[in-house]
Amino acid sequence: MDKDVDFDVAVVGCGPVGALAANLLGRFGLKTVAIERAAEPFPLPRAVHLDHEMMRLFQAAGVAERVSPDVRDTDGHLHIGADNGVIRYMGTVGRPRPFGWSNDYFFYQPELENHLRGALAELPTVSLRLGTEVVGLSQDDDGVTLQIRDAAGDAVARARWVIGCDGARSTVRKLLNVALEDLDFEEPWLVVDAEVDGAVRFPPLTGVPDDANLQKLSVMMCDPVRPCTVVPGRGNHRRWEFMLLPGEDDATMMQPESVSRLIDPWLSGVPHRIVRATTYRFHGLVAKAWHVGGVFLAGDAAHQTPPFFGQGMCHGMRDVANLAWKIDHVARGAAPLALLDTYQQERDPHVRAVITAAVDAGRYICMLDAAAAADRDAAMRKREANGAATSTAADLIPPIRDGVVAGPSVGERFIQPRMGDGRLLDTVTGGGWRLFTTGSPAGAGLPDAIHAFDVTALDDGGAVQAWLSARNATAVLVRPDFYVFGLAAGDLTALIGEWSHRVIGSVPIGVAA
Repeated sequence: MDKDVDFDVAVVGCGPVGALAANLLGRFGLKTVAIERAAEPFPLPRAVHLDHEMMRLFQAAGVAERVSPDVRDTDGHLHIGADNGVIRYMGTVGRPRPFGWSNDYFFYQPELENHLRGALAELPTVSLRLGTEVVGLSQDDDGVTLQIRDAAGDAVARARWVIGCDGARSTVRKLLNVALEDLDFEEPWLVVDAEVDGAVRFPPLTGVPDDANLQKLSVMMCDPVRPCTVVPGRGNHRRWEFMLLPGEDDATMMQPESVSRLIDPWLSGVPHRIVRATTYRFHGLVAKAWHVGGVFLAGDAAHQTPPFFGQGMCHGMRDVANLAWKIDHVARGAAPLALLDTYQQERDPHVRAVITAAVDAGRYICMLDAAAAADRDAAMRKREANGAATSTAADLIPPIRDGVVAGPSVGERFIQPRMGDGRLLDTVTGGGWRLFTTGSPAGAGLPDAIHAFDVTALDDGGAVQAWLSARNATAVLVRPDFYVFGLAAGDLTALIGEWSHRVIGSVPIGVAA
């Protein structure tokens, strides 16, 4: 590290994504500064949904115990057609939890940000600069210079790398002159948050599965009169999202009388308090470059996803989890700088796959023609009956097909069973590179960076061994971000050789040996 670099990493933006990035980097021992323009967390709810993978990342960052008391375990997603009948059910009741956590949780963003920021105080290598704005940046061969401004005036911060987690209007993205690719979806919606002391009232619905508790489901009403979503927040927080119809004015629809008219069918006679009502444009956008020199974009700075499966914030957290371990490897000299080139290579297809699914859902949800909506309902019910629909929202996440993986047939998320004592697999085995085998790997010549575990000695009820058997494998190598690097059946030589090529870099990253 060059002597004039003050930090290994500067994280710009300390919302949930930036705060998770700083926690992960701090856990690696990297000298990190988190720079946030606002002096206090935004006091109102914005993002509301996270999934099992985010809870696993909180677990890895050492913050799961802080966060878990303030999230609400829910039952998935239900889509209702124009005739008030079910057209799609992505429920999770009674389903296995192979990743250790529930599929869906709802949370209150100010609480989550406070938990994540509070954890930074326990990391000696992390500094938090609130009320500080980035106003310029420049790069040279040794790192990045940030021009920053706070109440005391202008100053300079130096870092080897910068991660821009500063939202949809990202200053970092603008300073890099990175354009956004428009994926051709934009719809105006009114978002209403309320504190509700009682059950939300739904119209009579048909075809609702017996295990569907409407108070614990995200319910999408695909009504051509006015599409809307009802979201179960944590505690007594509830959210409604109402599509604005052609000709409706944003300012008018945010007025109390308009909000009351829309919300009354759901809450008439139920004590409640409106917390916020504001309009948004739901977009599908992806940055054309996620990485310029030593500066990376993550979260809404890199992509914006329609919210129909609640994956917007989750995308950003996957971004920084993907990036943090790679920066750590390069900073320690354990991998070449080229490893960082795999960031966009891996994450861009992931994001596009989910945005495509969300845009497709948005197109059928936002259908305003009654006849077309009736045809849609019939087609979707046929699809559900044939088993062609996605089982849960979590199943939308595809494997990593190219990058730091040993070929296109791997790259899925690895399971995390609970042990007999109730602890989760990652807690028992630790993080980093983990090799799980059906026998002792002694004599395999493993690099020091890879920690090996005999699955027959795991008190997991045989879950990992069954996972391997289902893939005709005797060993699996898992990445630090819990995605599968590669499999082996018997001899480990080829798998470890491929790891050396892809990670240590004896051949160019992304090129098969």
